[in-house]
Amino acid sequence: MEKKKREMRIFLYSLIFLLSVFGNLLIIYVLVLNKRMRTVTNCFLLSLALSDLMMAVFCMPFTLIPNILEDFIFGAAMCKIVTYFMGISVSISTFSLVAIAIERYSAICNPLKSRSWQTRSHAYRVIAATWALSLVIMVPYPVFSVLRAFPKADRTMGHMCRLTWPSEEVEQAWYMLLLFILFFIPGLVMIVAYGLISRELYRGIQFELGQNREAMGLKNCANNNNSSVANGNEDDDGCYIQVAKQPPAVELSTLTAATNGGAGASSKAKAERPRTNTSEAKLVAKKRVIRMLIVIVVLFFLCWMPLYTANTWKAFDLNSAQRALSGAPISFIHLLSYSSACVNPIIYCFMNTRFRKALLATFARCCPRGPAPRCCGRRCGRGRGRRMGRDGEDDATQTMAVSVSRFSYTTVSTAGQ
Repeated sequence: MEKKKREMRIFLYSLIFLLSVFGNLLIIYVLVLNKRMRTVTNCFLLSLALSDLMMAVFCMPFTLIPNILEDFIFGAAMCKIVTYFMGISVSISTFSLVAIAIERYSAICNPLKSRSWQTRSHAYRVIAATWALSLVIMVPYPVFSVLRAFPKADRTMGHMCRLTWPSEEVEQAWYMLLLFILFFIPGLVMIVAYGLISRELYRGIQFELGQNREAMGLKNCANNNNSSVANGNEDDDGCYIQVAKQPPAVELSTLTAATNGGAGASSKAKAERPRTNTSEAKLVAKKRVIRMLIVIVVLFFLCWMPLYTANTWKAFDLNSAQRALSGAPISFIHLLSYSSACVNPIIYCFMNTRFRKALLATFARCCPRGPAPRCCGRRCGRGRGRRMGRDGEDDATQTMAVSVSRFSYTTVSTAGQ
């Protein structure tokens, strides 16, 4: 039974390690080589990928191997280095998630105001500040990490890398500090930011549905009025009076189509279909984004809450925590926290349509178009570049920001009439 548990532990650690390293290396490769992908959001994603890669390299092997061998075989210097890089990687990863949440909130909920300060240079300064802050905060790890010797069951001496705090109060204060600055406060910021984004998206969904209903109502009214005029009946059904009291919000495409009086009914019907399809696509995209934001928050708490709870429990009641968590439970808790290194690339990058296209374009050797094959460099990238929004924002952010801006503009313009 113990052998099967060990084999399962090795398999899960190896799987998450390979997924984390491979996924984050792909993100770094694409974002570094593809200049068109160097956006504000992607700068934070690059920092997140670097920290997650650091977590995979410095956390997983140095946690699994000593647990299997029951001996830390890497020496006293590596004990200090590994614990320091463990703390740095976790801190940078958490701060990057918070920065991404705040950046998305500003880009989606305040798109006009955010344009003045959401630049790559600002993102670089924020990233540098998060790395510097993490390097300073985690200094206690190399200071208090020591290699302790202990007798093993086979009468040989083993070693374990442990933190030796000056007092119990210092240890408790340290873990409470980590609990607040790396779990409670980031989690609260993410809940508030993504909650406000979801509220704006929900309002946008309601607005789109209202526009679709108004468009269908106008179409039905027009058909009824045309039939009443054709029948010589002057008693209309009051649709025009209702429109005059509350004029519908009209997009530029509709205004352009309305000025072209020579267009027939068939051309109007053809113009309605793309608009209907576009509105439905926007609604589906917004619902998908709301679901993704919920998944992000749930996974953050699922991955990190057990670890911070266990560390705080150990700081305040070491004996009961060791009895309850020693062995498989603490290994599973560590594995759950390390799994964030392979989850983040999936939910932040590989679920993004533009990133997947950039990934394929980066690895593609030649363009299939044209009589002769050409390298996928500048010429193939230009067509995609024209479709990119401000500073190359990703599809979800650009679509949502434009939709929210259109919602605000239409509301103001309608009220001003």
